[in-house]
Amino acid sequence: MSDRLELIIGRPEAVYFYEVDGRGPCWAFEGEKKFLGWFRGYLLCVIADQRTGKNTFNIYDLKNRLIAHSIAVQEVSHMLCEWGTIVLIMADKSALFIVEKDMESKLDLLFKKNLYTVAINLVQSQQADAVATAEVLRKYGDHLYSKQDYDEAMAQYILTIGHLEPSYVIQKFLDAQRIYNLTNYLEKLHEKGLASKDHTTLLLNCYTKLKDVDKLDLFIKSEDEHKFDVETAIRVCRAANYHEHAMYVAKKSGKHEWYLKILLEDLDRYDEALQYINSLDPSQAGLTVEEYGKILVEHKPKETIQILMRLCTEEGESAKGGTFITMLPSPVDFLNIFVHHPQSLMEFLEKYTNKVKDSPAQVEIHNTLMELYLSHDLDFPSLSQTGSNENGDLGTNRGSNAAATTSRTESNGNVLSDDAIEEKYRKERRRKGLILLKNAWPAEQEQPLYDVDLAIILCEMNSFKEGLLYLYEKMKLYKEVIACYMQAHDHEGLIACCKRLGDSGKGGDPSLWADLLKYFGELGEDCSKEVKEVLTYIERDDMLPPIIVLQTLSRNPCLTLSVIKDYIARKLEKESKLIDEDRIAIEKYQEETSAMRKEIQDLRTNARIFQLSKCTACTFTLDLPAVHFMCMHSFHQRCLGDNEKECPECAPEYRSVLETKRNLEQNSKNQDYFFQQVRSSKNGFSVIAEYFGKGIISKTNKGSSEAIKPTNDYSNGSF
Repeated sequence: MSDRLELIIGRPEAVYFYEVDGRGPCWAFEGEKKFLGWFRGYLLCVIADQRTGKNTFNIYDLKNRLIAHSIAVQEVSHMLCEWGTIVLIMADKSALFIVEKDMESKLDLLFKKNLYTVAINLVQSQQADAVATAEVLRKYGDHLYSKQDYDEAMAQYILTIGHLEPSYVIQKFLDAQRIYNLTNYLEKLHEKGLASKDHTTLLLNCYTKLKDVDKLDLFIKSEDEHKFDVETAIRVCRAANYHEHAMYVAKKSGKHEWYLKILLEDLDRYDEALQYINSLDPSQAGLTVEEYGKILVEHKPKETIQILMRLCTEEGESAKGGTFITMLPSPVDFLNIFVHHPQSLMEFLEKYTNKVKDSPAQVEIHNTLMELYLSHDLDFPSLSQTGSNENGDLGTNRGSNAAATTSRTESNGNVLSDDAIEEKYRKERRRKGLILLKNAWPAEQEQPLYDVDLAIILCEMNSFKEGLLYLYEKMKLYKEVIACYMQAHDHEGLIACCKRLGDSGKGGDPSLWADLLKYFGELGEDCSKEVKEVLTYIERDDMLPPIIVLQTLSRNPCLTLSVIKDYIARKLEKESKLIDEDRIAIEKYQEETSAMRKEIQDLRTNARIFQLSKCTACTFTLDLPAVHFMCMHSFHQRCLGDNEKECPECAPEYRSVLETKRNLEQNSKNQDYFFQQVRSSKNGFSVIAEYFGKGIISKTNKGSSEAIKPTNDYSNGSF
């Protein structure tokens, strides 16, 4: 019985197998069958040769149709299969043990005999693991390859995919004559998803070498997205000038940067690239513009600016969703793409600022615009070519058209040279710059919407006087304002500036006139007219003593005494009047002081006679008890009430004098108030003299006087 429960019957002409349903296959083995058996899928048969009378023991591998083992034996009495071996018991009581070889030994034997198909069937029938099967297939493939049967060899190698290193096979078929076989192997490798980037590169190179566009289309346009590495496919197709295939893969896989790279760098299809960017969502479009914006600005500046305006503002699709301005891209993110095209950058930022008034990046935007406006050497594309082409391309023919463009004709017929046109544009930019400086610093804000320090540096570097004057004046740096006029020797503007900024009544700085006088004093040239005008304002506000004026103007050798003659005469006349007024006041005060001292002395030495007959308070006849005061006022005692120590008539005046004195003494201790008065006064010395005159700071306490010890012979007051 076989392992499939088949009945085995041996007849001289053949061996028959019988199944349940009837007779099965038969095998024609000649000779008389002495013994039949079944062992591990092998048919065992002891056959007697009628001609020679010898017995032969054969082991048949029916599946592979071969004799696995054959040996001549003596007369066999019994045949057993036990303990994993075949036992033949002979008629002479001897026994023969036959053991099956291991798989490796079998395969080695088959390989030596080049029976590779048998070896393959053997490992498959033995249900060997895939690695062992692949190894047999590899050896069979190597055998066929050595016989130059490349097609059949490749068929065997394909069966080893997944177990055999692909590089082993690829290296054998790298020869151009076997590129078809290599292509077949690489296709199978990709179908099973075992291909690497290098395999994809090699397969695409094979397609391009063979110029097999159909297969390339089939491979590229496959629905299986994981069949190959996308970037590798794009790179290889691009290198082989199959740009449409590369673009198809890039677009299908969402590799927008590769799609645009091919359009812009290889095909120069700028309009198509712009349309593609417009079709992307805003976030992805922003990234692509950041990467390829330089090329787009160079060839399509106007269209690129339109895309940027759509991205950075609420235009187009973004407005439908109500996007907040803080969620939109900032123009600052795209400044780098305009690095070689400042004119386009200026146009973009101007459009943006006109549309968006409260951008979070308005400080940076204003700083950039200011730098563009104030730059002396801004590169205008219009200066080097006759104009823009129909697509708005600027600057592309700068070198070729520079020589041809030597002059321009304005609408009024006047011919302007390039230098004149450049100067005209420069003035226009500076006009815009000044407007920006003013509009970006509203009156109600302390700080402007730009960097003040940067603005000052730009104005200084580019000699923009108007902007510098505005900034200094806005920052109340009046000294720097007049310094600008002094550097420019603009005497008329200098005086007009001092008239505007030197009026203390309007918050100005009167000391500017002193600086102006000092400037004219050190000028070293004749400026008599200006000095006279300056002296008029100094005299009006009484800002400087005449001696300081004389000392200041004496340094200018070109000025004569006639310049200040009238000023000195008026000052002397005014001083004389003041001296006369002071002398009259002194005499008056001296007379009053003498009268007071005389009265005090009289009160101390002489008696007073009180002759009033009526009460000062009630005007009735004065009767006892009465109270008389030294001020010659008399009162009934009952009219005074409880206060009999001071005169009700003179007490309010006396109290006000005491209060004034007390306040002055208190103010003498407040040093901040004292120095504030000195600084705010036109003549600080008059404030100090007033304090001394009122006796506020002339008093010294006992401790301070005792602390000062005489140190020389002059301490007794004699010289």
